[in-house]
Amino acid sequence: MRELKGKIAVVTGGNSGIGYASAKKLKENGATVIITGRSSDRVKTASDELGVKGIVADVKDLSAIDNLVKQVENEFGNIDILFVNAGIFAPAPLGQISEEMFDTQMGINFKGALFTVEKFLPILNEGVSIINLGSVNAYTGMPNTAVYAASKAAMNSYTRTAATELAPRKIRVNVINPGPVYTPIFEKTGMEEEQLKGFAEAMQNRVPLKRFGQPEDIANLVAFLASDEASFITGSEYNIDGGININPLLG
Repeated sequence: MRELKGKIAVVTGGNSGIGYASAKKLKENGATVIITGRSSDRVKTASDELGVKGIVADVKDLSAIDNLVKQVENEFGNIDILFVNAGIFAPAPLGQISEEMFDTQMGINFKGALFTVEKFLPILNEGVSIINLGSVNAYTGMPNTAVYAASKAAMNSYTRTAATELAPRKIRVNVINPGPVYTPIFEKTGMEEEQLKGFAEAMQNRVPLKRFGQPEDIANLVAFLASDEASFITGSEYNIDGGININPLLG
């Protein structure tokens, strides 16, 4: 177990999937955890199950991030771990990308993520670990993911710059790029069940390890990067994808 006792951790989008699994792992390792999400019902359910603090906040709304930071500061003081995980996936082919779709995905996946870090900066302790959630989609050229992939590529680039600028405060900034992982994010795309099944089968066949990842696989890496064991790691990207990024044509 990686020792996180006495650490205060915030996990955005912590009510399901990778965020939920990561919040659980951080708590198991001793951290005091706060999760956020857009749905009050889902946040309450998840926070009750995990035994952590839940705060409703839509990262697309910058005033909501302001309120989140104030509430965290008032109740917990400064924080030690920030997992910027909240995101959405909305596939569409070129020629069918609407302005609304663009604004929503970039607004949550990049703008919301960037300003989450920006607004938490005043209450970050020295030596904080910031972990951003990217995606191997930033590199794979996967059809129908132009906006999603661009939002994650932007996050990866931002991570490198942030790591440089925050190094004087001994704040470490890294990004995790998952491949296909079993999470509810795909169920929220509006795709029919048969479409989802076909998408999942086609994707799994392209993964060299021939399986999807589990949220717990990502959570283990989050816990490592949050710990002092990763104290010399910053500005790095970690692909955790079953090998799909090094074998993009497999299948």
